[in-house]
Amino acid sequence: MRVARGSDRRRRPLVRAATGVAATAAATLLVLALVGAPPFGADGGARRRPPSAQASPPSPADALKPPIVTREQWGADPHLLDQKPHYADSVHAVVIHHTDNPNGYDCADSPHLVREIYEAHAVAKGWGDIGYNFLVDKCGTIFEGRLGGVDRAVIGAHTVGLNTGTTGIAAIGTYTAGVPVPRPLRESVEKLIAWKLGLTQIDPAARTQLVSTNSNSRFPKDTAVNVPTVLGHIEAYETDCPGEALMRLLPTFRKDAAHLQSEARVLAQGDGARPGHQKGRGQQSPPSAPARPESTEDATDHRIGPGTRNDSPV
Repeated sequence: MRVARGSDRRRRPLVRAATGVAATAAATLLVLALVGAPPFGADGGARRRPPSAQASPPSPADALKPPIVTREQWGADPHLLDQKPHYADSVHAVVIHHTDNPNGYDCADSPHLVREIYEAHAVAKGWGDIGYNFLVDKCGTIFEGRLGGVDRAVIGAHTVGLNTGTTGIAAIGTYTAGVPVPRPLRESVEKLIAWKLGLTQIDPAARTQLVSTNSNSRFPKDTAVNVPTVLGHIEAYETDCPGEALMRLLPTFRKDAAHLQSEARVLAQGDGARPGHQKGRGQQSPPSAPARPESTEDATDHRIGPGTRNDSPV
């Protein structure tokens, strides 16, 4: 029994020490709780959440992209398609066309007109797909044309010799001398130019270099040619397309598309501006490098109706 009592006495200092440590720890935790600090060993990172990131402003190209009716939406028949997409390095210029359709159409019938042009190009002309990259009706609706992706440098079949490195935009209708060009059509063409050239930071009011792939164009094959970044079909080939009414609007298309790009750059910097609210003058850019053609052969001219010639590689 004495041994037991002696052993108990030897353990009492340890018990008192443990009790003192526990009391000190409890007091420390109480103080930490009062000041709002996390306890030892706790992960304070969960309490220190970083402030939520602000939404990034859209890129200029995102701000400029207009609504586009897809091939599926306008009813492109996949059974008529007999042409795989081919791509250039980038889009250096836009070529303006008209389709030579009568202007009295109802805009509700525009998808039907696009399907007719698609069948004429893919089947009757044997090109395997529609030649234009985009089509715009008089109400301003933009339709996707040739297969391959609206935001990619798809080589179209619209301008013999200069299909590579260009995008073909066709106004649905006939826009010869004296024919009024509806405002919705004009504005959609300007927006489409600004967006498509903006994807590769090309100034619509500048000039660029392309390489001709066919001597049936206005330029001998393999010749590097200096052209406006927005040009009419007639400037690349012997034709009346896109008609005098649209040719007279080319300076306006260039100026207004360049201004839309400028507004989009401001928006991308986060000041809240919206493209299209103001008018002004775009800045000139130096000519870009020539667009090097891929392996594709240009055919002779074709007609989509009386009077308008459009040309395609097949």
